[in-house]
Amino acid sequence: MAAFDGGCTAIFTSLGRFDGGAVVPATAPFKRGERSKGRRRRGTQRKRAAQRSRKPLLGQHFLRDAAVIDRILAALPDDGLPLIEIGAGDGTLTVPLAQLGRPLAAVELDGRLARSTARALAVYPNAHIAQGDILDLPPIRLLERLGAAPPYGLVGNLPYAITGPIFRRFLAQSEHRPRWMLVMVQHEVALQVVAPPGKRSLLSLAVQLHADPRLLFPVDRAAFEPPPQVRSAVLFIPLRDAVPVTLPSEARFFEVARAAFRAPRKQLRNALALGFSIPAAASEAWLRASGVDPRRRAGTLTLDEWAALAWARERAGAPPPPPLGPGLDPS
Repeated sequence: MAAFDGGCTAIFTSLGRFDGGAVVPATAPFKRGERSKGRRRRGTQRKRAAQRSRKPLLGQHFLRDAAVIDRILAALPDDGLPLIEIGAGDGTLTVPLAQLGRPLAAVELDGRLARSTARALAVYPNAHIAQGDILDLPPIRLLERLGAAPPYGLVGNLPYAITGPIFRRFLAQSEHRPRWMLVMVQHEVALQVVAPPGKRSLLSLAVQLHADPRLLFPVDRAAFEPPPQVRSAVLFIPLRDAVPVTLPSEARFFEVARAAFRAPRKQLRNALALGFSIPAAASEAWLRASGVDPRRRAGTLTLDEWAALAWARERAGAPPPPPLGPGLDPS
């Protein structure tokens, strides 16, 4: 590259002296201390720019702990299925996955990271990366580019902001679901997902209707760069071929569950009365007819008990439930 020559310098000199973002007339003399102030100001600007460049893109925190990566790889089922990776980031996990030799379709929303990881994957003909939103990319299209097809396994460090939508899409969609998911999520979310009766939330109920989730191991904040505010955990989620209880419909099931979980700390007698705008005496009769103690709370019920409540409401001739949204529960 040619040096910055005197011709360009002359152009800037004719306009004035550029000093820290302001144009100063060329004839203005330097005041005492002005040179050192300008240097300090420019140094501060460069430092701030460098700090901005190191901020996580799109809120990402990059996995750096090699021991955690090894544990994730060891947890992969030895079934030879093609893999789809969510949130490839800078390829820290993507490249080791590609080295397994299985078809690998990685997805990354950030274009700069996707291009960088694409260069790292260039030597692996079994792998490619797509730049885009995983919620908008059909799995079958991602796999077709590799000459692969479902079933497949889903791997990834799920972006915290879209963990719920990812679960909704891949657990409850009617076709092209993964055979299993091996994903990292917030530790608190992982505990909710695997919660037993007594500690369940609407999230755990929804995931466990479609899968048999297991918490494999926690991941400390220090495993990431920059460290997130919370700990993470790795979940293994094998999907069920069919829901484990007989239901009038999933829409009816979630209509009842959502109504109850609107007030999870209330006794079911009061929670369902509030959720459906019915007298408490009516909700108590409904619960007793379903074999459920009206004094219990929503988080304590089993899937069978939720199914019983859904059937009782269906058989009582209740209005049709709201249609299911694009995922695990009604919109």
